[in-house]
Amino acid sequence: MTNDELWRAVAAERASLVDLVEMVAEADWNHNSLCEDWRVRDVVAHIVLSTNPSMALFLGNVIRALGNVDRAIRDTAIRYADRTTTSQLLAELRDSIGVRSTPIGTTAADRLMDLLVHGQDIAVPLGIAREMPVDAARSALERVWTTGTFRSRTKLAGYHLVATDATWDVGAGPAVEGPVASLLLLVTGRRAGRDRLTGAGIERLILDEDIW
Repeated sequence: MTNDELWRAVAAERASLVDLVEMVAEADWNHNSLCEDWRVRDVVAHIVLSTNPSMALFLGNVIRALGNVDRAIRDTAIRYADRTTTSQLLAELRDSIGVRSTPIGTTAADRLMDLLVHGQDIAVPLGIAREMPVDAARSALERVWTTGTFRSRTKLAGYHLVATDATWDVGAGPAVEGPVASLLLLVTGRRAGRDRLTGAGIERLILDEDIW
């Protein structure tokens, strides 16, 4: 996908996510998401914050988290979610649909990956079906694998990952096959979508605790 296509896909995912969370009952905004220690509202807060990145604020939060970047991202989202109403979060998410900005060191493909995966983090625990567009999911999957984000290449070394609905495969070893959406969830450490994976390596994969 070109950069413009990626940004249009980002806008489409944000718009679709607005439609999703508009249907979520107020109580379910505090439901646990697939992200450890994050409620649905914390995930939405994280997505909103990522559209208006501030290097000074980010560095301040990293210092506050004693240099742990992952903890800084998590804690910042939780604090923002705690002080922002549901209606405000929803309005800010809606206002972000067409925004084309990224935190330093990231790209449109990273924003797309974030939205695709976090959309599942919200939908799956609430029992809501949410499809990923194949082209968008493939681009996000390629980005994760190329950059090694989530330690994906290390954790999945020794497996041959094969997409069944797009032209994409990487690695060597017993095959793990499935839709690009399921492979994207796999490389980002989510168990959701595992039931759609098949292949000679699936039994070993399921028992491999280092991956999850």
